[in-house]
Amino acid sequence: MNQATKTYHHGDLRNTLILAAAELIEDSGSLNFAMADAARRAGVSTAAPYRHFRDKEALLEAVSQLAYYGLGERVREAVISTEKGSIESIISIGHAYIDYVINKSAFYDLMWGDQGARAMDAEGFDKKAAGFYQLVDAVDAYTAEQKLHDVDTLDLAVKLWSMVHGMSAISMSGKLPYFYPNADIPEMLDSTTRTFMAGLAKTSAA
Repeated sequence: MNQATKTYHHGDLRNTLILAAAELIEDSGSLNFAMADAARRAGVSTAAPYRHFRDKEALLEAVSQLAYYGLGERVREAVISTEKGSIESIISIGHAYIDYVINKSAFYDLMWGDQGARAMDAEGFDKKAAGFYQLVDAVDAYTAEQKLHDVDTLDLAVKLWSMVHGMSAISMSGKLPYFYPNADIPEMLDSTTRTFMAGLAKTSAA
């Protein structure tokens, strides 16, 4: 019995279908499935999905939200495993982000494409659950601990996020070894973050 079917046995058809679609995407690495496929995976009639989703696009948006929640949970685990206000907390978030994006690569286009944008704009979706604002909080705690004044923590968090997102994308592409055969993404993230933050400290002290 798959996870989707187990969920349906608890009477939650909507979430059953979301899990069924997520399982189909993860198994195939593709978004090319039909609503009927999700219904069969969930063990329900082909008409059942339309009780909760107007079409496949609506179902994909819901799967995208689930992927964002998964990312947020991974980031939360990284945060609680490190000391608040430390640079290790920021680096740990970066490692968690890269690990999640690479290991859940089947959902990359879904999260960062058009469906992901619509999912984030959907009524009832908590953007803070997606993990980014936990990075903002970690950056805010770090700058306070280091007594760095006049630092725009949101701007800084976006820059750090852009760095790890880029590392995730280039690593996932498989092209990095062509340019840097001995590249070590975790070490690069660690050293780059420390260099970046040390430069910030010098700039703030100037």
